[in-house]
Amino acid sequence: MSPRKSKLRVDLVIPVYNEEGVVEQTYEEIRKVIDALPYKFTIYYVDDGSEDGTVASLNALARRDKRVVVLELSRNFGHQAALTAGLDAAQGDFVISMDADGQHPPSLIPQMIELFQQGYDVVQAQRLDEGGTSFKRLTSAAFYRIINAISGTQMVPGAADFRGLSRQAVDALKSMPEYHRFLRGMVSAMGYNSVILPYHETRRVAGRSKYSLGKMVRLAMDAIFSFSLVPLYIGMSAGVIFLCLAALEMVYVYSFWLKGDTVSLAPGWSSLMFVILIASGVILIVLGFIGVYIGYIFQQVKQRPVYHLKKRTE
Repeated sequence: MSPRKSKLRVDLVIPVYNEEGVVEQTYEEIRKVIDALPYKFTIYYVDDGSEDGTVASLNALARRDKRVVVLELSRNFGHQAALTAGLDAAQGDFVISMDADGQHPPSLIPQMIELFQQGYDVVQAQRLDEGGTSFKRLTSAAFYRIINAISGTQMVPGAADFRGLSRQAVDALKSMPEYHRFLRGMVSAMGYNSVILPYHETRRVAGRSKYSLGKMVRLAMDAIFSFSLVPLYIGMSAGVIFLCLAALEMVYVYSFWLKGDTVSLAPGWSSLMFVILIASGVILIVLGFIGVYIGYIFQQVKQRPVYHLKKRTE
């Protein structure tokens, strides 16, 4: 009989960074949910180089509950790398990734498993209401509009890294050796049978979000430069436009020479300089785009690991 129906093994992958005092509370919520389900669970906590007492708290959970496995990374590699470490370690038939701050409700776990048993390989949770500040909501909406417009891979707005993946989907994801990882896009690009599970995001149990503005910008850059060549096409289009403007300017100046009116050329100096400055700016921007793509290629071809595992405790 298919593992979707019998002896189902479900793994939870939970990246953690400086969540002392939070992981204990969210663990209790998760435990109450999974204790009521007739499946074999393993909880993989991935510590992403925490600097507080998070590791000690996780190790205490591992001593209390044999289902808990603690993966301690050697330093802070970032949320996407920590998720990758957990997915690499997971061995279950169905793998659910979620955050440790309580904003991803564990009450959705039974629904995710049910949808998996119905035949879906990807169960993607989607926030119905964006939390955080107005700035964060506006930038998030703008990001998804832009990435869906310039990329051939369509991504669901509000779809964070709260999802369930079948073993086949996990193995396919592990076969994608990308250094700059944007898992939301990578999962969408695989094309497996998927379903959206809407939910209302809850408040954090304690503390504050570890995703700073700089980290969000870097994640957005990873998404854009990993899934689209449109920035290069924009640069090429701008180059063609300014080449046409230069041709018009040349015709304009040549017309005065034909008429023998060289005195009238002096007033056009400022407009010519204006065009030169704008064209130079466009060139520098295009060179910047090219430089970023080359930098991504450089980091990819070195084939360095996305993370380093320091210790595994279970």
